[in-house]
Amino acid sequence: MKNFFTIIGGMGTEATELFIHILNDRTPAKKDQDYLNYILVNHATVPDRTDYILDHQKPNPFVPLAEDIKQQSSLKPDFFVIPCNTAHYSFDELQALTTIPILHMPRETVKDIKQYAPNAKRVGLIATQGTLHDGIYDREIRNAGYELVKPDEQTANQTMTLIYDNIKEKNQVDGELYHQILSTMVDKLSCDIVILGCTELSVAQQRAGNHPYPVIDAQTVLADRTIELALKNRKAAEKALD
Repeated sequence: MKNFFTIIGGMGTEATELFIHILNDRTPAKKDQDYLNYILVNHATVPDRTDYILDHQKPNPFVPLAEDIKQQSSLKPDFFVIPCNTAHYSFDELQALTTIPILHMPRETVKDIKQYAPNAKRVGLIATQGTLHDGIYDREIRNAGYELVKPDEQTANQTMTLIYDNIKEKNQVDGELYHQILSTMVDKLSCDIVILGCTELSVAQQRAGNHPYPVIDAQTVLADRTIELALKNRKAAEKALD
């Protein structure tokens, strides 16, 4: 297979399934051959990213992710995508293992804020404790000139409950809890827009998106960038054959 990309997924599997759905749904296709060529690595046994970030005595997810990058690089994909925000804690180390570019999920998300909320000044972030702690979004948001707003302790804990206890453990979305979290971020903490900085929150948005709060879904942004780059590479390859 030529002109393909590799998705390093499985963190978690339900969220990766949603990423594939978003990717295929947003691809401009009218026949089978219009869809994109890709390989999905659903590496479900990668150790929990948040556990490691908060406690380096826990198993390091970088080890299996590095193996995936090395193995897949031998197949020569055009680029990689990793639909897991917290895994970007090791982005620089993973990118150093290969000359093949890896799309940077948080960076691409922050770039798109202007499209979703042109006048935004205060950007909220809800995510796992690992992502809140690791600072990847912090740097991107501040470098773009926005004021970063993180959740208070109660809201951060509620978000972890939604991600781990509801979605990861039970494959269920507590819509009332999700809406309460967004209400706190927008109404109490005065966020102009809220980044859904965990792919499980993308699942929450898909199943309980009936709310008035301004959000930007990192997983959807990543899907859009993936489609754009894949189509650009396909067009270049077709032109080279002419």
